[in-house]
Amino acid sequence: MSDPGSPTGVESLPEVSIVVSDEQTDVPIDANRWAELARSVLAAEGHSGELTLTFVDTGEMADLNAEHMGKSEATDVLSFPLDALDDSIGGHDPGPVLLGDVVICPAVAAAAAPDHAGTVEDELALLVVHGILHVLGHDHAEPEERERMRSRELEHLTHLHWQGPPPAGFVQEQEDIS
Repeated sequence: MSDPGSPTGVESLPEVSIVVSDEQTDVPIDANRWAELARSVLAAEGHSGELTLTFVDTGEMADLNAEHMGKSEATDVLSFPLDALDDSIGGHDPGPVLLGDVVICPAVAAAAAPDHAGTVEDELALLVVHGILHVLGHDHAEPEERERMRSRELEHLTHLHWQGPPPAGFVQEQEDIS
């Protein structure tokens, strides 16, 4: 027996699953807050699947940055997109799509916040959104890409984080955001 269709006649997208891991002690993290922001960004971008959001200390971030980017210092955010499974393989449902991992260093974010997003909360929100957009294929290597990505970031922050315009002093561009 098959499941009945949606009572409204509109089928919903598969669920979004956000797994948050706080592996640092430098900055208090509200895992539920960042999971909800991540979930909302993915929904607004029209994506479903599983995303891992991990908060690490500067030592772990420096190790990851050296291993994956060839840079010896800690950075604020790294994104690791995973390839979506082809749902046509053998006619079988491949299960949930594993979107990727976003790794954030709250200590680096806290140090950058006063001259960048303004507050640690706004900096972390920017990094969550930025990291997710990278997982979804956005980039900022070329000027057109950068403009498109920054526009999406600002739209998500405005609607999902601030529920209004950016606060005075918010600076979106920063050379170190990867």
